[in-house]
Amino acid sequence: MLTHRGLVDGENPNLYFHRDDVILCVLPLFHIYSLNSIMLCGLRVGAAILIMPKFEIGALMGLVERYKVTIAPFVPPIVLAIAKSPEIDRYDLSSIRMVMSGAAPMGKELEDAVRAKLPNATLGQGYGMTEAGPVLSMCLAFAKEPFDIKSGACGTVVRNAEMKIVDPPTGTSLPRNQAGEICIRGSQIMKGYLNDPEATANTMDKEGWLHTGDIGYIDDDSELFIVDRLKELIKYKGFQVAPAELEAMLLAHPNISDAAVVPMKDESAGEVPVAFVVRSNGSKISEDEIRQYISKQVIFYKRISRVFFTDSIPKAPSGKILRKDLRARLVVGIPA
Repeated sequence: MLTHRGLVDGENPNLYFHRDDVILCVLPLFHIYSLNSIMLCGLRVGAAILIMPKFEIGALMGLVERYKVTIAPFVPPIVLAIAKSPEIDRYDLSSIRMVMSGAAPMGKELEDAVRAKLPNATLGQGYGMTEAGPVLSMCLAFAKEPFDIKSGACGTVVRNAEMKIVDPPTGTSLPRNQAGEICIRGSQIMKGYLNDPEATANTMDKEGWLHTGDIGYIDDDSELFIVDRLKELIKYKGFQVAPAELEAMLLAHPNISDAAVVPMKDESAGEVPVAFVVRSNGSKISEDEIRQYISKQVIFYKRISRVFFTDSIPKAPSGKILRKDLRARLVVGIPA
């Protein structure tokens, strides 16, 4: 249950759009990211909203060129498609002044890659969830007075809200640069889940803190970095492995167009990380090459145990990887 007051952005908004902006809407409007950050923020200033019913990379770049799109709210799979597209030089995308990414984590490597393709655009991330009304943190470069951007960061906590990082088992607040569960408190968060007091009590504590279920840390500059979902962390002999960290490394490889990492049951370790990989067009990269590529960059318990090649990675309309579908493939013995 979100309140009207909580959804209204004030005179100095976290997202600073202009009346003459053209905002591309390729994301589904039933998702809170698109509903709030595109429709409501666009209507607030009277900007034009260009609706694209279905994503296709060539058509998207054609629309940007034709209608001089200035604001591009994306999710990481779209950012990845732009970074990997060999056709991007055929289009004039210089009108884009702001690229926003949200709904799923985007690693530093991917952010740097797309920034090189769109040098005129400010690129940054936001972090949110529906229950938080919906934004928790926002890149300061999206505000009225832009700041320098730190690759991989999701910005700082939004105005009129408090954020803390806690140790999941104990609930103890953690210091800067130490990863734990992200919690937020403020007037913009939900009143609760409709007719479900039990779920509300499991998500919001008695002090009004909303427990997100996401793992992250805040650095010395008050910038938030997302590590992974609490429930998606892979437990290798007691060590925690974040799938998003390994996925960012995989996506940085020129012979990989998409990837996802999930846990696979293991008798001695409990769980081990395995990767589903989509090869780039014409690539014949092997499982051993991918495993060696990762092992050179990580500590022993983060090494990928197996690589399964697939035609596509299942994703929700918001861009989130459907890990349960991939885990199901492992259970039934059909990894690809």
